[in-house]
Amino acid sequence: MIPKLDEYKAKWNVESDDSIKPGLAAIQNALNHLNNPQNGLNIVHIAGTNGKGSTLAFIENISMEHGLTVGKFTSPCIKDVHDQIQIDGKPIAEIDLDEVFKIMHDAQLSGLLTDFELLTCAALIYFYNKKVDLVLFEAGMGGLEDSTNVVVPIVSIIPSIALEHTKFLGNSIESIARHKAGIIKHERPVIVGKLPIEANKIIEQESENKNSTLYRLGNQFHVQFHNEGDLYVNRMGNIQISGLKRSLIGEHQGENMALAITAFLEVAKFFQMNWDEEKIRKGVKAAKVPGRFEKVMENVYLDGAHNPASAEKLAQTIKQQIPNEPIRFVIGMLADKDVKSVLKILETVSDEFYFINFMNSRAMKAEEMINLSNATEKYVINDFSAFIKGANFKECKTIVTGSLYLLTELRSKIFGD
Repeated sequence: MIPKLDEYKAKWNVESDDSIKPGLAAIQNALNHLNNPQNGLNIVHIAGTNGKGSTLAFIENISMEHGLTVGKFTSPCIKDVHDQIQIDGKPIAEIDLDEVFKIMHDAQLSGLLTDFELLTCAALIYFYNKKVDLVLFEAGMGGLEDSTNVVVPIVSIIPSIALEHTKFLGNSIESIARHKAGIIKHERPVIVGKLPIEANKIIEQESENKNSTLYRLGNQFHVQFHNEGDLYVNRMGNIQISGLKRSLIGEHQGENMALAITAFLEVAKFFQMNWDEEKIRKGVKAAKVPGRFEKVMENVYLDGAHNPASAEKLAQTIKQQIPNEPIRFVIGMLADKDVKSVLKILETVSDEFYFINFMNSRAMKAEEMINLSNATEKYVINDFSAFIKGANFKECKTIVTGSLYLLTELRSKIFGD
């Protein structure tokens, strides 16, 4: 359920369902009804297991520093449906989303789409009508059969590939890589992060099949970490940019930054515009993403580590940023995630866990989660709002993690966001 989406659907009598239905036939039909707004947009398309939101945030801010108007479509929401569709970092206004829903109503889209497909159409309509320079488009699940895969982008990006959504994408790295590789388009470059060997083979083959130039982190470009700021090196263009200081913490965010800079160089080439080192530095520094090792109170951090790969990154970041400090986790996850593996990874950092229930039909009960944990100190807490507020005054650091839907609910209850 996407907060506030149902209000617009009811107001404009546009029906859609909240199921997951992979495939492009329905949305292609709907976009035909809308005169295919995607064909009039300049798009960067991104798919991957982790790192999508951060990579897009870097590109967004670097592009804005260079004077481009930037539309961004992401999921899931942080607060409600409005923040999934943004221009220059500002969520779509109610008056604009009303206008978009009127267009979808008049185009007779009611009953044709899932919620996510409907939102994909809404984003494309909004960006087309507002004549944005650049659109950053994040796949919802997979890539090949994801509703966002109706675009021909300037460049495609795949930051990472790991096991996820196995019910729909398959239970092997190879199967998932084939889905991610689906966003690679004919003669359009693709930029990838550090991928498993078996995934790399599939990406390389698909790039060759599509005659698509492949840029790989650690090969054609890389990043070096220094106290005075990161160094970005692009061997293809003989480019070096030093002094890159990030607000997004962790070496993995440095890798996402490198992906983003490489993508922006392709965007600049497409627009035949000059790029500026200092503007890239400013964009990198300005990039922020809610729920990515986000400090919200003195001793409280939020991080949406909802799968083993992101849990590994969180554990690594904790060890790097707050070493030798006592840690406790407050956690709630969806039942269709690999909960046991996530807990096993986080238990290498702390032995103190607090399990909570949150409002989502797919959420695993806290009472079930606690039985999967091997921590010696583990509890179920009912009033997590009071617990988090109290954690602000404790000596240890409290990390709230797991589902991004949990983080959304927590913001609403504690901060009123």
